[in-house]
Amino acid sequence: MLSWNTSTHFCNWHGITCNSTLTRVTELSLQGYKLKGKISPHIGNLSFMRRFELGNNSFHGNIPPEVGRLSQLQIFKVENNTLVGEIPSNLTYCTQLKVLFLYGNNLLGKIPTEIGLLQKVQLLNFGRNQLTGGIPSSIGNLSSVTYISLTFNNLEGDIPIQICHLNSLTIIALGVNNLNGTFPSCLYNMSSLIGISVSDNQFSGSLPSNMFHNLPNLQALVLGGNHISGPIPPSITNASLLSLFEIVENHFVGRVPSLGKLQNLYRLNLGKNNLGDNSTTGLEFLKSLMNCTKLKILALSFNNFGGHLPNSLGNFSTQLSELYLGYNDISGEIPEAIGNLVGLTLLTIYNNHIDGIIPTTFGKLKVLRVLGLRGNNLSGKIEPFIGNLSQLFYLDLRANQFEGSIPPSIGNCQILQHLDLSQNNLTGTIPLEVFNLSSLFDKLALSHNSLSGSIPEKVGKLKNIDFLDMSLNHLSGHIPSGIGECMMIEYLYLQGNSLQGIIPSSLASLKSIILLDLSQNHLSGSIPNILQNLSFLQHFNVSFNMLEGEVPTGGVFRNASAVVVTGNSKLCGGISELHLPPCPVKSKKLAKHHKFRLIVVILSVVACLIVLSCILTIYWSRKKGKKPSLDSSTIEQLAKVSYQSLYNGTDGFSTTNLIGNGNFSSVYKGTLELEDRVVAIKVLNLQRKGAHKSFVAECNALKNIKHRNLVQILTCCSSTDYKGQEFKALIFEYMRNGSLEQWLHPPTTSVEPPRTLRLSQRLNIMIDVVSALHYLHHECDQLIIHCDLKPSNVLLDDDMTAHVSDFGIARLLSSIKGITTKQSSTLEIKGTIGYAPPVGCEVSTYGDMYSFGILMLEMLTGRRPTDETFEDGQNLCNFVAISFPNKLSQIMDPRLTPIEENEMNLNPIVEKHLVSLFRIGLACAVESPKERMDVVDVSKELHQIRKALVGTSSILGNDLNIYP
Repeated sequence: MLSWNTSTHFCNWHGITCNSTLTRVTELSLQGYKLKGKISPHIGNLSFMRRFELGNNSFHGNIPPEVGRLSQLQIFKVENNTLVGEIPSNLTYCTQLKVLFLYGNNLLGKIPTEIGLLQKVQLLNFGRNQLTGGIPSSIGNLSSVTYISLTFNNLEGDIPIQICHLNSLTIIALGVNNLNGTFPSCLYNMSSLIGISVSDNQFSGSLPSNMFHNLPNLQALVLGGNHISGPIPPSITNASLLSLFEIVENHFVGRVPSLGKLQNLYRLNLGKNNLGDNSTTGLEFLKSLMNCTKLKILALSFNNFGGHLPNSLGNFSTQLSELYLGYNDISGEIPEAIGNLVGLTLLTIYNNHIDGIIPTTFGKLKVLRVLGLRGNNLSGKIEPFIGNLSQLFYLDLRANQFEGSIPPSIGNCQILQHLDLSQNNLTGTIPLEVFNLSSLFDKLALSHNSLSGSIPEKVGKLKNIDFLDMSLNHLSGHIPSGIGECMMIEYLYLQGNSLQGIIPSSLASLKSIILLDLSQNHLSGSIPNILQNLSFLQHFNVSFNMLEGEVPTGGVFRNASAVVVTGNSKLCGGISELHLPPCPVKSKKLAKHHKFRLIVVILSVVACLIVLSCILTIYWSRKKGKKPSLDSSTIEQLAKVSYQSLYNGTDGFSTTNLIGNGNFSSVYKGTLELEDRVVAIKVLNLQRKGAHKSFVAECNALKNIKHRNLVQILTCCSSTDYKGQEFKALIFEYMRNGSLEQWLHPPTTSVEPPRTLRLSQRLNIMIDVVSALHYLHHECDQLIIHCDLKPSNVLLDDDMTAHVSDFGIARLLSSIKGITTKQSSTLEIKGTIGYAPPVGCEVSTYGDMYSFGILMLEMLTGRRPTDETFEDGQNLCNFVAISFPNKLSQIMDPRLTPIEENEMNLNPIVEKHLVSLFRIGLACAVESPKERMDVVDVSKELHQIRKALVGTSSILGNDLNIYP
């Protein structure tokens, strides 16, 4: 935009085109320049304007009605902004319009009935707004239109029959509205149509049997999420150009016609209907699909298909990537020929009547990521070839009849996140390789088998596991103390085994645990009192063991309905609702003995204190007059490197190695001498007031804490530079993927294509950050308040795991509720504008939660809290609140839900959980500190959302509406 100045003629400004003879502006094209502000009504004076393009910016306010003066305007594109108000009827005065794109804004009201005046318009897109009312019948006057999209609005009523007058129409997209009724019969005679998308409405009726005879050019038909019934039209056999056919979640019945002539078919989704009629020949149509060499996704789940899987499945194209067959009545064995489908990334055959073994040919499916065979009659051993499937992250073999031992080769599946082998006939010990799968974070379920041996200490390697179930086996030995290292576990089931010994007190380290079941074992000793400190614990079952002693009365033990202790005859005490006998009162003689011992102990302690006091008095008298270094006590606990080492490792702190700047420091990429290791070197700018305190604060905060989601300090340097000036630096692990800031707001000057984060990645980062906060607020010996949580302080490693960094203004509090600030690192800085809490008060955990809420909203919307479009009292919170919860598509980061001309619909299941994410962000960022969500509750809900979303949506990697 440097050319936009008074010394350059406006016809030479970037993005401006003028009429060469009259020197009048004819085109303004500035799409995707991050421009802000309102569209000036003065554009109405540019009477020669033919092309006006401001899409993919941040313009707000109304579309000025003065646009109607532009009688020569042919293209008007303002998509993906935050424009509000109604569509001005004056816009229809632009009778030369050919392209009208308003999608991705916050426009309200009805579609103007005058829309029919735009008889030259060819492309019309009003999608992703908040439009209401019906589709005006005047739309039938758009005689030149080829493309209409009204998706993601609140439109209601039926499709006007006048739409059939549009002889040039090729694509009509009306998905995600409240439209109802049946399709106008004339719609099936529009031979020009190549795409129809009307999913997620209330349409009913059936499809005429001959509909495809009159739609010879149709390439995409998307009808999912309606109430359409009847059979699939047999005329589909002649729809040779059809590439996408989705009728998921309707009421279709009957047999599926032969589809062999659909050689362009890419995605076939018939899920959640009543197709098949349970006949043994219901799957015969699969043979015809061998000719569909482009088929990539085939979904038949939740129907009534019966019969056997044909061997011809193995003759499908290797292009086939996802095959969904679950929840039908399919019987027989799995054909060995499926092993020929080497392109499969997902195969689910849940809850059918499949028997036999898993074919060894499955070992050839090297790119398989999801294998779900739950709820069948499969038998035999789980063969070692399972270890060849190194890309697996989801394996579910539950509720079959597998026998033999668990193959140790499963340890080769190093990215496995979900492993369920429960409800089988497995025997032998659990191989140690299973507990080496540190990738397991969702589930490890081995219950209802005949597994034996002990639970190894290595179980502690499952540090991120959420659900661990080894119940109803023949396990023996002690409960290993290492299980306390499974810090993220929420559900732990060990009941129905032969475990013995005591309940380890290390279970108190399971800060996130919700349910703990140790019943029906041979445990002895007492219930550790420390378990009453588990704030999440909602259910505790130790029934039918050999426990004794007093039952605690705090925490979960205050709720009789949450605690089960029956079958332990020697337990006593507890709350009265447990109906346990009172614990015996100690004898007077014993009491006197204890009293005497207590007196001796007290006297000994007093004597020791006197001696210690004398020693300290002598020591400090000798040190009198010497001023200790501000940071000596802190730095002495860290190994140090020399200034020369850092100087050489950064090429003299060259600007080419500079990777970031902050208030008190500059960060360089470098190496340490004698080590082949890249590090990040944070050099303090000691000339800045507060830099010394920042250095000490970061050392104090990081020297004794360690968590996978906190940046790891390696060493430090406290020395002088070559000029004799004081020099201080901290050395951290280097994060190759930079900061979250760089991903959310990539620099426009970059020559590389912008990177973006999928929803699954953003959710994982949210969970990583809240895990770090949970650790700082609840698990450290001394509570730590970060005080400066923002995207630039969230760093991403090679695996995109998030690490919270920069503790330069952190505060260490001695009270768990954060009501004292005596050990604060600085009294001047309390955070960054936009992320710091709006009300000035004592530093507390509430402030960090506010910052986290803003961080969440920024990750979901792609907008900074200091966005220039927020004016007149508006901020990120009320910007979101205006569209919450019904119109989130209007405020979501457009890179998260890309809008294209053949736009598909946002999965309603995903949308449901997006509402939850926005709700959490808003609940954390409320103005009143005590009304903000606690980190414990946030962590719990985010984990539940992630579990619900895995494998369910296009944004998370699977764009079908069929779920495992």
